[in-house]
Amino acid sequence: MKSIPLNLVCPRCFSKNLYLFGRDNLGYQKFRCKDCKRQWAPKRPYPLFSYKRRKYPPCPKCAKGTFLHHDYMLYSNFRCNDKSCNHSFKVPKLVDVPPASSKLVLPQEFTMKRMRHPLHIVLTAITLYFIGNSTLRKIRDTLLLTHKVKVSHVTIAKWCKKFAPFLAGISRTYKDQVNLSDSDEWHFDETYIKIDGKDYYLWLGLDSETRFVLDFNLSPHRDSNAAHSLLYACHKQYGEPQQALVSDRYWAYIQPINRFFKNNKHIQVEDFDDVINNNVIEAFNGQFKAWYKPKRGFNSFESANTFISLFIFFYNFIRPHSSLNNMTPAQVAGANYSEKQRQHLLLIS
Repeated sequence: MKSIPLNLVCPRCFSKNLYLFGRDNLGYQKFRCKDCKRQWAPKRPYPLFSYKRRKYPPCPKCAKGTFLHHDYMLYSNFRCNDKSCNHSFKVPKLVDVPPASSKLVLPQEFTMKRMRHPLHIVLTAITLYFIGNSTLRKIRDTLLLTHKVKVSHVTIAKWCKKFAPFLAGISRTYKDQVNLSDSDEWHFDETYIKIDGKDYYLWLGLDSETRFVLDFNLSPHRDSNAAHSLLYACHKQYGEPQQALVSDRYWAYIQPINRFFKNNKHIQVEDFDDVINNNVIEAFNGQFKAWYKPKRGFNSFESANTFISLFIFFYNFIRPHSSLNNMTPAQVAGANYSEKQRQHLLLIS
C-alpha cells in the first residue's frame, strides 16, 4: 500500500492533511488536500507557463472566452461565452477567395480562320444581339432581308462565343486606364437568371458617377462566398471609392465589405425613396433584363457567363449613353480611345 511522503505539503495552504487521489491523464500519482480541496500531481513535469491556450480567440469586447457559432468557407463566426455580453464577431480564414466568374473568360488572339462570312457581317450580327435586344433568329432574318446573307442562328451564337475571348482581352487592356478611386460610391446588387431551367444569381458592381460596371460574378448560390468573390475582384482591380459602398439589406455583403473595404462606410438601403438609394444599379438590372428576357434563359453555365461578359463589354465600352453626353462609361472613367475607335469596336475591323 502506498504511503504519503512526510515532506509533502499542500502547495496552497501548506497542510499535511493529504490523501491519495488517483492518477492524472499522463499516469502520475495525484494527491488532494483535505483542508482546501486542492489536487495536484507532484512528479508531473509542468511547463514554464502552465496556462491552457484558448482554442478560439477572446471576445474583443470583454476579453472572455468564445465559442464557434457558425463556420463558413471564408470566415468563422464566434460568440462570447458570457451571456450578459453575448457579443458576436467574425474572423476571416487564411484561404484564397474564389475568383469571380468573369475571370473564366480568358483572352485570346483574334483570327478569321475557317469563317466564311466577311467581318462586317459578323460584327453587325454581334452588335444587333447585344445592343438591339434581338434574338438569334431575328438577327438571322434581318441579315437575310438587309444583306441577302443566309446564316443559321446557331452560327451567330458561335460567332459570339468566338469573339468573347478576344473582346475580353481588349476590355482588360482598357480597364488598366480606368480610374474609379475618385468616385464617391460603388453600388452592389444581385439578380437571377435561368440556366437549363435552374435559378442562378448574377452579382454586379457599378460605379455611381461613371455608370461603369466594375465586375460580375455568376453563381448558383446566393451566399457570402459569391459576394466575397465579387467584392474581392472589384477591390483588386480598382481599389476602393472615396466614401461608401451601397447595397441592399442582404446579410451576405456585410462580411466582405468589412474585410476588403475597411476605410469605407457601408450603406444598406431600406427604401427606394431614401436620400442614398440603389436605383443606379437597379436601372442597369432593368436594361439587363430587357436584353435577357427575349433569350428565355441559357443552356449552360459557360455560355451564360460568356454572353454576360460580352453584354457588359458592349455596355462599358461600345454603347454610348445619353446621360453621359453620348459617351461610354469607360470613356467617362478615363479610358483613352477615340470616337472612331469606338465605332470600329476598338480597332477590331
